[in-house]
Amino acid sequence: MTDQDEGVSTLAKQGSITFVGNVVNGVFGFAIVMLMTRFVSPSVYGLFVLATSVILFMQVFANLGLPLAIDYFVPQYLDEKEYGKAKGVIVQVTATVLVTSSVVAFALAASSELFGELFQEPSMRIALLFLSVTIPMLAIYNVLLTSYYSIKKLQYRVIMRDLVRPIVRFGVTAGLLLVGYGLLGLIVGYVVGLFVAITIGAAVFTYKAWDLLSRPVEFVSPGPLVTYSVPLAMTSVVFVLMGHVDYFVLGYFLDSDDVGIYRVGYMLGSGLMIIFNSLSPVFKPLIAETRDDIELVERRFRIMARWIAGITLPIAIVLSLGASSYLAVLYTPQYAEANAVVALLAGAFLFNVTFGGPDGSLLQGLGYSRIVFANTLTLFGANFLASVALVPVLGIEGAAIGSATALFLVGGLTLFEIYVLDGIHPFTRDFAKIVGAGVPAAIAGVPVVYFLESDLLVAAVLPIAVVGTYLFTLIATDAFTDADAQMAAEFSPTLEKWLPVGPFDR
Repeated sequence: MTDQDEGVSTLAKQGSITFVGNVVNGVFGFAIVMLMTRFVSPSVYGLFVLATSVILFMQVFANLGLPLAIDYFVPQYLDEKEYGKAKGVIVQVTATVLVTSSVVAFALAASSELFGELFQEPSMRIALLFLSVTIPMLAIYNVLLTSYYSIKKLQYRVIMRDLVRPIVRFGVTAGLLLVGYGLLGLIVGYVVGLFVAITIGAAVFTYKAWDLLSRPVEFVSPGPLVTYSVPLAMTSVVFVLMGHVDYFVLGYFLDSDDVGIYRVGYMLGSGLMIIFNSLSPVFKPLIAETRDDIELVERRFRIMARWIAGITLPIAIVLSLGASSYLAVLYTPQYAEANAVVALLAGAFLFNVTFGGPDGSLLQGLGYSRIVFANTLTLFGANFLASVALVPVLGIEGAAIGSATALFLVGGLTLFEIYVLDGIHPFTRDFAKIVGAGVPAAIAGVPVVYFLESDLLVAAVLPIAVVGTYLFTLIATDAFTDADAQMAAEFSPTLEKWLPVGPFDR
């Protein structure tokens, strides 16, 4: 057995922590949308989605991508024991984004009436006036998140992002909706949840990172920060382009209720991001600190790709086959109209997250921020043009095709670029076994969908049939490796004992 890579243990340990947080966050995320879809109409929910989309879109440009510099430069300074410079990066980024985001927030509040006229929604003006205060709040929120990533203490990020924020937001929103506050209840719940999360997150980070924050600050040259960060400001637009620009196009060509229905379908399809989002925050710093050792980078990338594909593939199959049933059960039957949206996005997200994700975390870790910027520009054109061309003809399915096109495009570009630049690729015999196991799993799920008439029964039986067949196929093809055992050991020693790793792998 070869020497174990400690980075794999770190990836698994921190990834398991963020996975638990993402599950909790996802549960509350689905719960709050279920709450909204039952207490407000699709048109009111769609208006709220449009307003928050504008906020998130503007916020991308408000922080100039600078929070992304924290989890790139801070790990390097910490590794070199230059603690003053590590603190300097955090201080400089925080001060800068506070100023820029406040300016953008003021500009948005002043122009809120124009957005209302653009989308032909008079209530949009009021929503944006209230929500504009969240732009500087979101900037600080992102600074805190990347600060946790940089010191690899993701359990505290889980407290802020995955526990405090969704719990507070759900409680406040539910209370206000129950007493009759429709759109205003949604807005206040969003603002209060964010404010409480930032307050607690800042307190926890100050306490847990006091050894770093108490060091004398040593400011670093702003040149490298800006050179790295500003191109990546556009990479954050990727997330907006995948969903929020679709909302803008839908809001312009169609009605706000179509925006609400599409949002529900998009949310269900993008649930595949949960595994990637669990591993990505620690994956980028692990790549950044060893970016000169290409062999080690490739080994870590292959392990991450296999685990993401292995866990995400059966979920994608379940969501694609049972989209109508899950939409009807989780929300209401009127949202089953988004079944094609779920199926399209599930396949696209599966491909994309396996090979680096929509934000290009592998390329970011290797320092190729300008390439990620170029990828993002390509994505913008592909997503926007496809959506504008197809939404008037196909409706919400046209928006889904636009997003899926962008997701497939960035995944393919990432694969091509890392191979040309550093000769890295994830394709091995072990990876092929992971992908191949999806074929019998999909075949096993088809009869469940076609022969069971109850949506509730389909929703319950389909995961058992698909996941059971998938695991059986993995065992039958001896798909588990020694690296899998190392990862599993960090999740649970019991899981490692039950993992069928072959004797030659040991």
